[in-house]
Amino acid sequence: MKQEIARKCIVSGELLSKTQMLRFTATPEGDIVPDFKRKLGGKGIYVTNAKSLLNKAVAQNLFAKALKRKVRVASDIGVMVEHLLRAQALHALSLARKAGCLIWGLDKVLEAVKKQQVELLIEAGDKGSDGHDKVISHAGKLEICDLFNVDELDEELRRDNTAHLALLKGSAGAFAKEAIARLSAFEGN
Repeated sequence: MKQEIARKCIVSGELLSKTQMLRFTATPEGDIVPDFKRKLGGKGIYVTNAKSLLNKAVAQNLFAKALKRKVRVASDIGVMVEHLLRAQALHALSLARKAGCLIWGLDKVLEAVKKQQVELLIEAGDKGSDGHDKVISHAGKLEICDLFNVDELDEELRRDNTAHLALLKGSAGAFAKEAIARLSAFEGN
């Protein structure tokens, strides 16, 4: 098994695994860009996965200090990062659906919870209250995510009125749960 390499956050100085960090790099022109897939060339600059720490890195010009050269950071980099993490999480849900690890509909979700097949419960943040109480009463210790609205879920999953979902146990479910956790951590939830 491969040992995870730790990286140092340019804000906090903490050594953390790459999965807990946001990676950035500078283009040859000196623009700081997110590199979450770790595919772009150049020195990686790491910030702990938190909006507050990213904002601090921008405010204190820490990207330039880490690279020891002038760089440009977009004023909306926090919004850009949040959008990218949200898109990755929604795409991971779509992949889980294609892999058969995502179910929807209140009755199906509750049945999967009863059978202990669920990795994570997902409720649209703007859902009606009709099924929420049922989900809460059945959830037990299961985590419930409400980071997405109905329109986002409908668009990504090509469904209508998607309010209650369950990620099932398995590798696709775990992958989607990890992507959702990254978004949640960034937003401070």
